Amino acid sequence: MRLALFDLDNTLLAGDSDHSWGEFLCETGRVDAVEYRARNDAFYADYCAGKLDVVAYQSFTQAILARTEAAELARWQAEFMAEVIEPIILAKGEALLREHREAGDKLVIITATNRFITAPIAARLGVDTLLATECGMHEGRYTGHVAGVPCYQAGKVVRLNEWLAETGLSLDGAYFYSDSRNDLPLLEAVANPVAVDPDDTLRVIAGERGWPVLSLRG
Repeated sequence: MRLALFDLDNTLLAGDSDHSWGEFLCETGRVDAVEYRARNDAFYADYCAGKLDVVAYQSFTQAILARTEAAELARWQAEFMAEVIEPIILAKGEALLREHREAGDKLVIITATNRFITAPIAARLGVDTLLATECGMHEGRYTGHVAGVPCYQAGKVVRLNEWLAETGLSLDGAYFYSDSRNDLPLLEAVANPVAVDPDDTLRVIAGERGWPVLSLRG
C-alpha cells in the first residue's frame, strides 16, 4: 500500500492551527491576551525561521491543558473547530485527499502541532492516521508537557519510522506534501516530495531539486 503523507498547517489548512489556537485563547479571554500573544507570536516567528525550541513551545502551549478540566477543554475544542478551523479548510486540499483515497493510498497526516489540537481536524478531514506531537498525560489529565519525540523537523522522520515499524508498511513510492522548510528531513526521505504553497526557503530548494510545486489555495 502506497503512503500519501500530508503536513497539516499551511498545507491542508489556509493557516496554522497551532498559532491560531493561541489567538483563539486570547480573543476569547481565556488567557492574558497581551502576554500570551507576544509569546505565541515569538514562537511562531522562530518556527517560520526554522529555529523553534519545540520543547519550550510545547510546554507553553500545553500548559493550559493541564490546568483546565476535560469537559471544558472539549467545549473549547468544539468552538475552535467551528469558528476557526472550518473556515480555513482548503477545498483543493480535500480534493487531493480524495484523489489519493480513491487511488487506494494510505492517508496519513503528520504534523508538529499537538494531538489535542489536530485530532479533531484529522477526523473532520476523514484521515484515520495522525502522527502528531503528543501531549503528556497522567491519571487522565494533561501534564502540560510533551510526551515522547516531538513530531517536528527530523522528529517527523523518527516518529514515522516508529509507525512504519509497528505497521509493517514502507515508504516505497510514498508522497509527502508540505509547505515548510522545517519538513525538509521528511521531504528528502520520500520518493515523491511535493512543495505545497511553500515558504520562500522551500520554494528555492524545490526549484533547485526539481520537486513539484503545488498550490491548494484559490
